[in-house]
Amino acid sequence: MANVLAVTEQRGGALRKTSHEVVWAARQLADAMGGMVDALVLGAPGVDAAGAKLGGVGADRVLVAESAAFAQYAPDGWVATAAAAVKAGGYGAVLVAATATGKDLAPRLAAALDAPLATDVTAIACTGGKVIATRPVYAGKAIQQLVLDAPLAVVSVRPNTWAPGAAGKAGAVEKVQAVEAARVVVREVKAAAQGKLDVAEATIVISGGRGLKGPEHFALIENLAKAFGSAAVGASRAVVDAGWRPHAEQVGQTGKTVSPQLYVAVGISGAIQHLAGMKTAKVIVAINKDKDAPIFQVADYGIVGDLFEIVPRLTEEIAKARAG
Repeated sequence: MANVLAVTEQRGGALRKTSHEVVWAARQLADAMGGMVDALVLGAPGVDAAGAKLGGVGADRVLVAESAAFAQYAPDGWVATAAAAVKAGGYGAVLVAATATGKDLAPRLAAALDAPLATDVTAIACTGGKVIATRPVYAGKAIQQLVLDAPLAVVSVRPNTWAPGAAGKAGAVEKVQAVEAARVVVREVKAAAQGKLDVAEATIVISGGRGLKGPEHFALIENLAKAFGSAAVGASRAVVDAGWRPHAEQVGQTGKTVSPQLYVAVGISGAIQHLAGMKTAKVIVAINKDKDAPIFQVADYGIVGDLFEIVPRLTEEIAKARAG
């Protein structure tokens, strides 16, 4: 029997969507290991109120470390605090979300604990007391299974891969000591415009590529995203490199990895670097005039034709369906 620690993330005192996902993933692993789930919440004073809700997605206990220095991500302090919690709790695994923050935190934490690390994991299990992590490699062309043969494993899980259910655990909140270490201090975070969804967290992503022929035609993508009501706008690397869209919207190996419920690729040929960033989407729809475009090899639904005719019609029909 071994317990699992889920390290969560907060922004402005509110837990991020990925925090619920990582706790749910920890719940599945803990059930396989016959243990309990503790969720670690680090933030400014008052963050315990947000942590109290984690019992609903599988946390048996919620460990809260409050410090004014933790209002923003503080790598040294977060690692020191999490490492102290792990050593005190005797866990068999530590789970972190593979977000921008988690990709910085997970290797630091693994080094501090002298534990093996598996990153960007899409499935996790336990066999014979050993953690088995599954992850895509070689830009998604192969799937790798890692056997973490150690008393403690650190795993970062891909966002939008685990859909939280209702666990109904106690989620009792306990305060733990925040270790303030500050070799690196985050002074400011420049967030995206209010109301603009992050492609890495959205459940629906509408992405555009060079087939749009110019930045002015991205209005088609934005209108389709608005028709869905809660969709994010994404872009291919070629589009970002051309200066048509900001890097924050780039989907792919050198951009963001997304795993939404629905991914619509408009005018994107499907280079392997792009596929690596969206191949794990639940449903993929491709719109392209080239019937031999690689994107159709991974698409669940493909539409061959002129996107300038198809996308406005699709936008109109989606808007009608939602209005009805």
